[in-house]
Amino acid sequence: MDKNTLKTEERNPNTWNIDCLSTVEIMGRINEEDKKVAVAVEKEIPHIAQAVDLIVTKIRWGGRLIYIGAGSSGRMGVVDAAECPSTYGTDPSLVQALIAGGTEAIYLPRDGAEDLVQEAIEDLMEIGFNPKDVLLGIAASGNTPYVCKGIEYAKNMGAAVVALTCNPESKLSALADISIGPMVGPEVIMGSTRMKAGTAQKMILNMISTGTMIKLGKVYENLMVDVWATNEKLIERCKRMLMLAADVTEEEAKTLLEETQYRSKLALFMALTKLPKEKAEEILEHYDGQIRKALRQNI
Repeated sequence: MDKNTLKTEERNPNTWNIDCLSTVEIMGRINEEDKKVAVAVEKEIPHIAQAVDLIVTKIRWGGRLIYIGAGSSGRMGVVDAAECPSTYGTDPSLVQALIAGGTEAIYLPRDGAEDLVQEAIEDLMEIGFNPKDVLLGIAASGNTPYVCKGIEYAKNMGAAVVALTCNPESKLSALADISIGPMVGPEVIMGSTRMKAGTAQKMILNMISTGTMIKLGKVYENLMVDVWATNEKLIERCKRMLMLAADVTEEEAKTLLEETQYRSKLALFMALTKLPKEKAEEILEHYDGQIRKALRQNI
């Protein structure tokens, strides 16, 4: 696709004179453009939901979610993947991110790396990517060679592939089983896709990982119950979560957390059911850690 036809590479008529504006006016123009992002994301909810259901199914069958991107898009994947273990107690291998140029590219510009297509295959091979996994390609343009080659490789081996791009008529979208394409329009500064495109990508990746973890039973009500309390802040958060969800005292919450070695989901299930640790653990395991299902069958 010619860059002249890419919406993300067009010139924004609303900001042609941005360099002549006051600081307050500049902030206002940026904010006006940012308001368009949530509307664009809203239109993609059906596709985002399809992606979540696919990812949940694959994870339940022993697969993983792998993000692949370059530049700003790749960094969005890195940020989302990095947050899953601390927020939801997942194994770091469950949600991973690959970025063109490797770890160094997270911090330093390695713009040429997005053209190194062989590296995409090598990076996927290095993590043992297989047909059970889902590969989610992130590229504002939808034509990044590193990302497209990774998606092609995954698709050829029979893995499920998802595209997240702000140019839905792109090569990446055409390759994907599910294409998510928020149309955010031209950037405030022409081609600076870390702005509206990046914001849309961040919002959608948040939705995908959060939705996936909810469906996997890592949320009860609106509480993250699979947090492992490994520091004082998390211990206090887990105590508060138990107090809110199970109507126990702070002392009772502390006792339950200590008894379960700070496994907050098990502590909560014990608080809700009054079951001893061993029995509660057995039931939760039977229901794949799904508190709602376990409660329906055992209360």
